[in-house]
Amino acid sequence: MEKTISEKIISEHVGKEMKAGDIAVVDVDMVMSHDGTGPLAVSQAKRIGLGGVKNPEKSIFFIDHAAPSPKKELSNAHMILREFAAQTGAEIKDAGEGICHQILVESYSCPGDIVIGADSHTCTSGALGAFSTGMGSTDIAVGYMLAKTWLMVPQTIKVNFNKKINKGVFAKDLVIYLIGKITSDGATYRALEFGGEVGTRLGIDDRFTISNMAVEAGAKTGIFPSDEITENYLESQGRKDCFREISADKGAKYEKVMDIDCSVIEPMVSQPHTVDNALPVSSLEKVMINQVFIGTCTNGRFSDLKIASDILKDKKVASGVRLIVVPASKNTYLEALEKGVIKTFIDSGAVVQSPGCGPCVGVHQGVLGDGEVCLSTQNRNFKGRMGNPNSFIYLASPATAAWSAVKGYIADPREVLG
Repeated sequence: MEKTISEKIISEHVGKEMKAGDIAVVDVDMVMSHDGTGPLAVSQAKRIGLGGVKNPEKSIFFIDHAAPSPKKELSNAHMILREFAAQTGAEIKDAGEGICHQILVESYSCPGDIVIGADSHTCTSGALGAFSTGMGSTDIAVGYMLAKTWLMVPQTIKVNFNKKINKGVFAKDLVIYLIGKITSDGATYRALEFGGEVGTRLGIDDRFTISNMAVEAGAKTGIFPSDEITENYLESQGRKDCFREISADKGAKYEKVMDIDCSVIEPMVSQPHTVDNALPVSSLEKVMINQVFIGTCTNGRFSDLKIASDILKDKKVASGVRLIVVPASKNTYLEALEKGVIKTFIDSGAVVQSPGCGPCVGVHQGVLGDGEVCLSTQNRNFKGRMGNPNSFIYLASPATAAWSAVKGYIADPREVLG
């Protein structure tokens, strides 16, 4: 049977041929949760009482969503994770290490893996050719204890990015455009499998951005085939030994094939309060902004920070605008320091914070005031996402975010990029 990437990975982990619609109990290669979801997973693990952690070296708790802690309740939640990890031998990544999804792709996830996490954006690791998906804390508790999970093999929608990308257009624009087409629930419990002339040439950071946001269309996972680009990235991380080529079989059956003409895509923005409320920046009326946020598991990598800093060099953030920058990981932060990117941000008037989720989750480091407008590079903009249901969040690429910070309103980065 010719298989999609998802069918192929799941079949390997079951030990027999599986097709879309089948129910599978699979061995998992990596289990993770964070300070938002981990305490409940720990509580459920203790309540179920199946024993300790099955594979401690492949079981990770991240302290990244509110790190360092802004209040005692969250400090207590952090203590639960530290204590449980110490008792079971599980890995703990503490405040300052960075965002769980970024650390997974830097140090853990491999092509062909099944990765489960108590966070919907676990699908980020799909960019490396892993079947990577988010689950609830109870399922993750079982994953910690048994190193297994159950799932239904998803139908797959093949998305081909074709033709060429225009200047000023980035991966974030491609995926916002795509979600605008699919809608926020148009790929519910489907796998999005990416390819096409443009898709196969995208750099690894661009793939991370697109896989990260697959769930914003309701997808179970967003997956790229692994190739030379994947191999080069893993080698740069000292992990070349985990590389393997994995791709769909010729003749694999897809529920649907979407061909996206990238040459018609302009810099995009998602308007409040849904990601699929998408349109070109050029179609917006003048939207004044109070805050710009560059970072997150979607666009907090070095390449994202470099794009933004190049635009900000020798410029100042507009009066009345707060620019907040949060690198996705410690490694990203160090590279940005070494290459002068952090200095450029600070010189422009930005506030640079320690690696982590920052304002994205709305508990600290940039909560919005009533009626305020934020332009963010994050992946989600529902009402209250950044801590205040009376505020407004627009989503865009790092280039659009940086140029808008200078202008004081949501602006087209092609004005500065040429």
